[in-house]
Amino acid sequence: MDAERPSRRRAGERRSDDEIVRDIARELGETAQKLVTDRTSVADMKLIHASLKEMRRAFRVFAQYRGMRKVSTFGSARTPAGSPQYEQAHEFARRMADAGFMVITGAGPGIMRACNEGSGRDRSFGINIRLPFEQAANDIIDKDPKLVTFKYFFTRKLMFVKEADAIALFPGGFGTHDEGFESLTLLQTGKSRPLPVVFIDAPGGTYWKTWKRYVDRHLLKEGLISEADMRLFRVTDDLDEAVHEIRHFYSRYHSSRFVGDRLVLRLNDPLSKDTIAGLNDEYADIVARGRIHQTSALPEETEEPELADLPRLVFHSARRHFGRLRMLIDAVNDA
Repeated sequence: MDAERPSRRRAGERRSDDEIVRDIARELGETAQKLVTDRTSVADMKLIHASLKEMRRAFRVFAQYRGMRKVSTFGSARTPAGSPQYEQAHEFARRMADAGFMVITGAGPGIMRACNEGSGRDRSFGINIRLPFEQAANDIIDKDPKLVTFKYFFTRKLMFVKEADAIALFPGGFGTHDEGFESLTLLQTGKSRPLPVVFIDAPGGTYWKTWKRYVDRHLLKEGLISEADMRLFRVTDDLDEAVHEIRHFYSRYHSSRFVGDRLVLRLNDPLSKDTIAGLNDEYADIVARGRIHQTSALPEETEEPELADLPRLVFHSARRHFGRLRMLIDAVNDA
């Protein structure tokens, strides 16, 4: 019988993705059994079950578009069609779709409808929320396979940020501010991968400019955030500037990931030795030890063969000052 058993895995040999998924699924089952042992309440079990089902459905929808850049958009459901804010959101979404991005909205009326309409049904996602007053999906995205409806705000917000390569916010109420501040918090603390965040006013509008003055006066000047944190976002009423902010972010920078404590920045084009030397001089504060160096794909990145040919910047990250990391990425793109 022993001769029929599979040989033990050699030290350092990598498991396949299928093996990892099966192991995690087994652990999920064990956790579910522990919930029974813990005598978890019926209400809590229903919450966990519904959340898991919502995430599974959303993962399945987005998995078909994994290789496409996406921008999540936020703004008021109460914005009337034809208003300056509506037209600004519509044109922004159209231009992002023309640039190759897909657009994610909350699937409702107002700014959400403007963005779905501007990008077009084929390049739109809708992430709807069931509310007591029954927010229905707008006519642009209704009944589309890329429409997902959620019961819980926290699972919905997870998908907005997890699937986004950029975030754009138009004038809105409590929900828009909640989504904006949460996105910035995730970026500031390194819980989200780096991405551009743009607050877009109507032409000549002051909604987000007034918000930024509040951030300047009451957060920055009182030392509640750092100067570098202000680089995590841009406020503008100029669509050219808003679109450029997002497109330029991905001009040389491609994507990033952690391999252990090493941060890997994948690039569309390599950097010169002089540029890398300058980055080491300027951004030593976010390097835990050693230096920033340029290399090819690491052995641990074999599960993403489509990115294998991209050059990398690799360094041991201090895992703090993520506004400074954004500044490093801007320097990479400007080099």
